[in-house]
Amino acid sequence: MRKITAGLFISLDGVVEAPDQWHFPYFDDEMGAAVGAMFDTADTVLLGRKTYDSFAGAWPEREAAGGEDAGFAKALGDVRKIVVSRRQLAFTWRNSEQLDGDLVAAVTALKSGPGADITVSGSISVVRRLLAAGLLDELHLLVHPIAVRTGMRLFDEGETSIPLRLISSEAFRTGVLHLVYAPTESPADATYADAKAHIARPEQ
Repeated sequence: MRKITAGLFISLDGVVEAPDQWHFPYFDDEMGAAVGAMFDTADTVLLGRKTYDSFAGAWPEREAAGGEDAGFAKALGDVRKIVVSRRQLAFTWRNSEQLDGDLVAAVTALKSGPGADITVSGSISVVRRLLAAGLLDELHLLVHPIAVRTGMRLFDEGETSIPLRLISSEAFRTGVLHLVYAPTESPADATYADAKAHIARPEQ
């Protein structure tokens, strides 16, 4: 079974929209290594249309320019890219294709098929749907020490909670936290009566 991992830049107040407007001051070698690691074990990238359009509008040109980011740009070009969209798309970036059929059914088939890991970059709506369907194995959040205060949050309003288990955490020099979560079972019911036994008592 293939592992599906999603990575997102996120502000302290939960904003994940338009990270290009606020996250670059925090991007350093540590963050670059964390982002690169999510792609190292993957042979397929799942993208929403808006994220794909942003990538396709930048990375092919960066690969052609041959700058210091050309190696990463080439790796993105070489990997299989599957785009989730309700409308028919045409592609010019190599190894790009449109997801065929229902997202949950198609990703379930991908997950159970042959291949290496599948990674999701950005693509908020895709991440939400995979979490809700129980298809996401790991959620990598790069939490920036800034309250953006406007923009789409990762978790929208809903009737059911999404319990998560912390797998690992790392603090970068910039103050960014790399938090890795996995879905888990809902915690047992508890009340204040259960919690009060753990309240620290002041020293006499």
